[in-house]
Amino acid sequence: MTQPIDKLKTSPFARRLSIAKTSLNIGKNWAKSSVGSLFMSQDEKAAAKHTLLQEQADYLVAELGKLKGSVVKVGQMLPLYGEHFLPQQVLDALHTLDANTTPLAWHIIYDAIKAELGERVSDFEIERAPIGTASLAQVHKAVHKYTGREVVLKVQYPGVAQSIDSDLSIFKHLLKITNAVPQTKALDAWFGEIGELLHREVDYTLEANTTKRFAAYLADDSRYVVPTIYDNYSTPRLICMSFEHGVSLNDDTLKQLPQDRKNALGQAAIEVVIRELFEWGEMQTDPNFGNYLVRYEDGIDKLILLDFGAIKQFDPHLLTIARGLITAGYSQDKDAMMAAMTGYNFFDKLTGKPKSDMADVFLMACEPFAQAARLNAVHDGNSPHLDADGRYIWAESDLYARVMTTAKNGMQSLEFTLPPKEMMFISRKFIGAYALLVALDARTDADGLVGKFAQS
Repeated sequence: MTQPIDKLKTSPFARRLSIAKTSLNIGKNWAKSSVGSLFMSQDEKAAAKHTLLQEQADYLVAELGKLKGSVVKVGQMLPLYGEHFLPQQVLDALHTLDANTTPLAWHIIYDAIKAELGERVSDFEIERAPIGTASLAQVHKAVHKYTGREVVLKVQYPGVAQSIDSDLSIFKHLLKITNAVPQTKALDAWFGEIGELLHREVDYTLEANTTKRFAAYLADDSRYVVPTIYDNYSTPRLICMSFEHGVSLNDDTLKQLPQDRKNALGQAAIEVVIRELFEWGEMQTDPNFGNYLVRYEDGIDKLILLDFGAIKQFDPHLLTIARGLITAGYSQDKDAMMAAMTGYNFFDKLTGKPKSDMADVFLMACEPFAQAARLNAVHDGNSPHLDADGRYIWAESDLYARVMTTAKNGMQSLEFTLPPKEMMFISRKFIGAYALLVALDARTDADGLVGKFAQS
């Protein structure tokens, strides 16, 4: 069992020093390896380099996890864009930097809660063991002594809000030292967008209001549950909300559900993503499975939506582009897809075959949202990705792997650039949603998802 962290490095100096030591140790190990490989054969050198790279990647991720805060958040997001250019060992290590990071010791968390609530902290019986840990906060279940109501207290780690800008600078410097990514204006824009999102994410008053707004969006749909916010116990660094009973999406009981129930859950999950783009113009961009629970109640499998910190609001122009891409995907019309890509700087720079290849990638990525008849036509009348009722079979589609292979093959002649910052969070959410639907083994109906928007 992982031991809780008993002391958190919160000052910019301490965090920079920690990263500096990590970088220095990595550099020393590479130097020792270079000397030690002088008398090795080429095959032995390659094997030794592979082993050392994996060890150093694991070490780096372990050290980042101890810091918590923004460096962890950026490290979690990097694999999404690193598949084109980062070594597999680094990608594998970064994928372990998930939301279940090492918890902080209870005395630190209690002091943080008391700093926010003052004497009102005595209104609760708080469980010492967290029910959730993440890069920016820790979540503890509690009981309100006077009402018996079960609640959760999401408390921000001390000092993380003040260290965001310094953390981003640290991470950029680390990338520069390791030559992990090209140092371009696109990277600067990417980090700028991350910084803006993180500053919003540590504003818990904003998150509380967003949670209420999404609760209002879904108030008339019995398939969804959004926690209730208790304003009298919430602050800019702590949120008190209702505890919602449910099972995680990784729970084995969900795999045993009848196919129609799995389909209904999958349809509900992906429908939220579509409505975020087509109706609400804002998206919860963190695709972590831990942000969802499932509860069977009143004869309905309900999807519980838990976290509304990483919300991104999109400008009308980008929404028009995104809606156009999905609508073209619904009709599986390449000419429409090419037209939908027009008017957006990243796409407008592409011409000829690269632009055509990009359109093919988007058409494939939109398969789950394609009208059944159109998708069947693409596959000579019988798509292997649809069941007899025209529903998309997520678990058997191998969609993500096919999209990535097509993208790499089609773009080999182009110099790699980071995805445009405006598209970054949308693609991140869709990749997470794809993984969720595969895990659920759900089958979804594109007409019910996109049909009404494509025909309006």
